[in-house]
Amino acid sequence: MENAIEIRNLTKKFGDFVAVNDISFDVKKGEIFGFLGPNGSGKTTVIRMLIGLLSATSGSGNVLGYDIMKENAEIRKHTGYMSQKFSLYDDITVEENLDFYAGIYGVADDQLAQRKREILEMADLVGKEKLITGSLSGGWKQRLALGCAIIHEPEMLFLDEPTGGVDPIARRQFWDIIYSLSQKGVTVFVTTHYMDEAEHCNTIGFFYYGSVLLMDTPLNMKNHVSGAAGDSLSPGGGGSAAIGGSTALAKPTLEDVFVYLVEQKTDEEDNYETEP
Repeated sequence: MENAIEIRNLTKKFGDFVAVNDISFDVKKGEIFGFLGPNGSGKTTVIRMLIGLLSATSGSGNVLGYDIMKENAEIRKHTGYMSQKFSLYDDITVEENLDFYAGIYGVADDQLAQRKREILEMADLVGKEKLITGSLSGGWKQRLALGCAIIHEPEMLFLDEPTGGVDPIARRQFWDIIYSLSQKGVTVFVTTHYMDEAEHCNTIGFFYYGSVLLMDTPLNMKNHVSGAAGDSLSPGGGGSAAIGGSTALAKPTLEDVFVYLVEQKTDEEDNYETEP
């Protein structure tokens, strides 16, 4: 399958601080790709480099075939971006926000009415067009922000912590929309620190303070950690064993996987520092 993203040895430094450390990965077209990691681990920095809001210190990459170093304008034409913090205007209406972003993305006048109607239906905002955006609940705001990000029908969508601060029902509704977009062929790159959301992704990458710990399907990741326990795990499943100083389950969750990978990395760093 053709890749939507190809990144090689991407690095970003802010002075002496290494925010992103020599990472390489691919994202397949049409898949939901999850980038998981704690707050402050560099996930947002990666997205900003991919869409041209930040310049990489070194490395290379392309998004939808466009060079992230040289063709930022083309990347932004063909992608949508929903930032970590609510980025719409609170003091104007739902419809006015849609009109504003349609103008930014260059939606043609003869397509605008249809696109707004499709967005309102998708986000279940029909009848709320004239409401002031600031009066909406967190879940409604998130759906409106998503609608604004896709009003120009992008081939790829970047979602940075899209469900932060919303209730579980709103999170489920939001993911239903993401599934629908993926089924239509839109590639979705989503960052999150919610482990349960990772189960919805085709591929996930665990990101920890600038480095990729592991990248695979959720099932393969769990099998990876279960297999790492070897014979010490209960053969019947459901048992546990100490791995890397922690308890790893025979049927681990993604949270177990992440804890295991972090401890493995920490052990490697400690061993490196103590070597003569």
